[in-house]
Amino acid sequence: MSTEPLKPYQDKAESKGEQVEEMFDNISGNYDFLNKMISLGMDKKWKRKVLKILQKRNPKNILDIATGTGDMAILFAETKAENILGVDISTKMLEVADVKIKSLNLQDRVKTAVQNSERLTLEDKSFEAVTVSYGIRNFEDLKLGLSEILRVLQDDGTLVILETSVPKNPVIRGGYMFYTKHIMPRLAKLFSKDKSAYDYLSSSAINFPHGAEMKSILEEVGFKNVEVKPQFFGVTSIYYAEK
Repeated sequence: MSTEPLKPYQDKAESKGEQVEEMFDNISGNYDFLNKMISLGMDKKWKRKVLKILQKRNPKNILDIATGTGDMAILFAETKAENILGVDISTKMLEVADVKIKSLNLQDRVKTAVQNSERLTLEDKSFEAVTVSYGIRNFEDLKLGLSEILRVLQDDGTLVILETSVPKNPVIRGGYMFYTKHIMPRLAKLFSKDKSAYDYLSSSAINFPHGAEMKSILEEVGFKNVEVKPQFFGVTSIYYAEK
């Protein structure tokens, strides 16, 4: 099996990080619409579950990595957090996020910044909570990115990851695989100018570590009290961990 990371554009020489940046710049304009369509609207419910987890912890400072168009960072404005920072590698995605934030008059609490998840220019122990929603599978070096999260988390800080996973039930898994491999890319290509982007997103959803494997990776990096919370028969999972 190849050890090369899965990339959006296999015919290009750039690193995965550079290609991910290009890909999200390309699809930023219709990303929100496509995301809701592909997830059949269920992503909103799962994101609110992440919100409820953070509300129980009541953090004052939240970092949302791979924030994209800012939906999660904006959702966290429902917490009592005083400082919410959404970071992403894609400038174009953050431009969409900034428009939303301004329209909701949340500029004082919700801010954005261009950041590489594996090279965060943020101080050690500067956030009480870090979240990553449907972005961690785009990390070029998963363990390095998780180590950076660990670095910027305060002691006893919380990490919550929302990411795709593969159902264990063979019947449900078969349906999931068919939808992800064949239906999802075709739906996306009807509306996206970047024909490779959703092929990559489909493949990465299937091949990314999940469940017990992801839990082991989190523990290896140094997180404790790791919990795996499968959603909707395991098509997606919430991972909860502490520093």
